[in-house]
Amino acid sequence: MFDKDLRTMIDDVKDGRMNRRAFVQRMIAVGLTAPMANQILAIGGVAMAQSPNPYKPTKRGGGGPLKLLWWQGATLLNPHFATGTKDQDGSRIFYEPLASWDADGHLNPILAAEIPSIQNGGLSADAKSVTWKLKPGVKWHDGKPVTADDLVFNWEYATDPATAAVSSGTYADMTVEKVNDLTIRITFKQPTPFWANAFVGAYGCIIPKHLFAEYKGGKSREAPNNLKPVGTGPYKFVEFKPGDLIRGEINPDYHMANRPHFDTIEMKGGGDAVSAARAVIQTGEYDFAWNIQVEDEVLLRLEKGGKGKTLYAVGGDIEFIALNFTDPNTEVDGERSSMKTKHPILSDARVRKALALLVDRESVKKVIYGRAGRTTSNYLNGPEEFVSKNTKWEFSIEKASALLDEAGWKIGGDGIREKDGKKLKLLYQTSINGPRQKTQAIVKQACQKAGIDVELKSVVASVFFSSDVANPDTYAKFYADIEMFQIPMTQPDPALHMRRYHSREVATKDNKWQGRNFPRWVNKDFDAAVDAADTETDPIKRADLYVKSNDLMWQDTVVIPVMHRAAVEACTNSLRPALSGWANQTDNLQDWYREA
Repeated sequence: MFDKDLRTMIDDVKDGRMNRRAFVQRMIAVGLTAPMANQILAIGGVAMAQSPNPYKPTKRGGGGPLKLLWWQGATLLNPHFATGTKDQDGSRIFYEPLASWDADGHLNPILAAEIPSIQNGGLSADAKSVTWKLKPGVKWHDGKPVTADDLVFNWEYATDPATAAVSSGTYADMTVEKVNDLTIRITFKQPTPFWANAFVGAYGCIIPKHLFAEYKGGKSREAPNNLKPVGTGPYKFVEFKPGDLIRGEINPDYHMANRPHFDTIEMKGGGDAVSAARAVIQTGEYDFAWNIQVEDEVLLRLEKGGKGKTLYAVGGDIEFIALNFTDPNTEVDGERSSMKTKHPILSDARVRKALALLVDRESVKKVIYGRAGRTTSNYLNGPEEFVSKNTKWEFSIEKASALLDEAGWKIGGDGIREKDGKKLKLLYQTSINGPRQKTQAIVKQACQKAGIDVELKSVVASVFFSSDVANPDTYAKFYADIEMFQIPMTQPDPALHMRRYHSREVATKDNKWQGRNFPRWVNKDFDAAVDAADTETDPIKRADLYVKSNDLMWQDTVVIPVMHRAAVEACTNSLRPALSGWANQTDNLQDWYREA
């Protein structure tokens, strides 16, 4: 390894582009030991990794109220129907998975008694089964015991097509059986190297069988407890106003010692990211604000002399522009953006590639994201071993114009291109927030110079990310030509992140638009690569398959990556949240506390 490459990797660790674990793995691959790799980082000026939140309180409660601002308010509180992060985070206050991810990408047991391993007998050597053991004595908020029957039910609930759960893909291709009252065994149809998916993280939260058994399948949306959760979490449900407010109170029977620290919790929804940042950093009215997607210059100004600060959690989150492969303006059997149609303009790969050349990522970073972003040409941006080195981005109005000329789109008298009497006009939608509107403006300006007429549409975030099947303006329905937002990568493995674009995941009327493949892109080579990665136990071959799947998306211009984003949050100076770039913000809520 050349000295220059080593210095570059050390700088990447300093700046958060590579985590310490990935660096150590790279050093081991060239013959160094882990302690020597850590010593190299220390010499290079990288401090030893510390736990992001070494839990300190010595008793349960006494911390007073915890006031959170989620400027996109949750619309429901069933984790199996949570199409957006806001609904996942709201549900996670009350519901819990077997395990969650920490800042270093390691699994922490939540409802599980231990993390399965080959050493403790939890993992099979052939990667075809995993055995989970529940903690004894865990109770639902109504006092009933949590048992293996609840876990088996969640698998049945999620995999029933009539339930139309967004978590269905997480629980597919497996069988879950009860071993005893506190133990389940998951058996996979094929070797499954990434076994920590079902019952883990955002999609792994467990709902109680005794309250949802009557509402499995076609009646799933009628369950009263979709809005009144009874979970196992550190806080018990008090009140929910969809899109506005969630309130909870301390769970006196919580299964972790000395937790939680706070006596009550409030998650306020609505507003916008700027006002949320101000309410935490400048005034201290709230303790924590989520997803502060605000221009960096604004945050720097708020931090001067304020009562709070910004926090950055680096993971694999990507801000991107998605292209619609179907026709949003033609209705077939009562469905727009139907798989029975093709987009009249974007079906031409040359037009898609031209659009990719018209995204000025460097300007977006400089003007908008600053400390929170880095430019990228990849959809998959972490962990390091899965990041492709085969792609590159370029901004060139000249090259984009040449591609459009080649595709037959000629400049008209009004400066707008046309072909066969049709104008080259695109509807570009996103959710309302400052950085996204500014990004839209930067892209629109470049498109105009290339002869593309772009109409901008901004949708209120609570509508855009809604799970309401009657809402025409959701990102999943995609009744526009292109749309922009961000999808968090909530686990340090690409499996769930990349499977989103599998042909089996297409969002349609039949699945109530709960399928996660909203661009409606179908590519058999991509499907094959993702399917193969699901069962490949050789880590190098598996990484190569995900690099290939990323490259196929890049070659076909399914999405246009705009910015590799750190998760940016705001908190008061005394709050000690436990955050991870590989998890949702409320995934480790039980460990949050406030210093005196």
